[in-house]
Amino acid sequence: MAAPADPLRTEDFRTVAVPGAVLAVTGPPAGTEGLPPALFVHGLGGSGDNWTELMAELADVVAGEAVDLPGFGWSAPPQDGDLSVSGHVRAVIGYLEQSGRGPVHLFGNSLGGAVAVRLAALRPDLVRSLTLISPALPELPPQRTAWPTGLIAVPGVPALLQRVPAAGRSAEEATEGLLRLVYGDAPGVPAERRERAVAEYRRRAALPYALEVLVGSARGIVSAYTERGEQSLWRQAEQVRVPVLLVYGLKDKLVSYRSARRACAAFADARLLVLPDSGHVAMMEHPVQVARAARELLARG
Repeated sequence: MAAPADPLRTEDFRTVAVPGAVLAVTGPPAGTEGLPPALFVHGLGGSGDNWTELMAELADVVAGEAVDLPGFGWSAPPQDGDLSVSGHVRAVIGYLEQSGRGPVHLFGNSLGGAVAVRLAALRPDLVRSLTLISPALPELPPQRTAWPTGLIAVPGVPALLQRVPAAGRSAEEATEGLLRLVYGDAPGVPAERRERAVAEYRRRAALPYALEVLVGSARGIVSAYTERGEQSLWRQAEQVRVPVLLVYGLKDKLVSYRSARRACAAFADARLLVLPDSGHVAMMEHPVQVARAARELLARG
């Protein structure tokens, strides 16, 4: 689950048709021509806007683009309804193939981290490095604070949610709940971003497909957690040969820091950044610290 997105992006993104989907893509910023390309992939419930702060911090070293996964942000739902991790991977591969920007420095948060790992394993020709922030790699059992989010994948629960919309909460109250879920310090979220998050919550709530996309992608994560053999995300992590930066927050309520040890062991070339005061979206809470570690990784090529 990523932080709510910014609705004020109508002039900042373009739509790109790829096989099976039409994606909203932001960037690269002017003045970054000639820099190595990077692609940023958000988490469940988020959008490319979740990367704004980190992309600004790295604008002098990479030509960064942020993509809205199918059905999220300003992207349309996938034409075949496939909201699995592999379905999202196909959409991102489609964009990289069409744009011809690969291999890229690939950044992923949460669901986007799972997408990035699978993409790097299946198409190493498209990836130069991986930066994974609280990646949604299988963690069984999940920590207790992640259970409410996982419940949306349970059959029958989405229908119940539709019958009791937001349990009577206002958009402001619902947004506050989301911010407390993904930030380590929700009261510290700047007022401007908080207001934009409320506006985005209202926009998404009015979309007829918003809940379906959220539920379908949540089920996709649960399904990926149970996959075995060559499709196992941990097995695919072991296949990744590019340098990897792993970022975890000790206040993360969705992805436990205990996953860090297994992740460090799984990737052939991994380094770890732990942020004691960060939650699930370290690139938004602590972009300077994340950028500093990412620069060290990018310096390796």
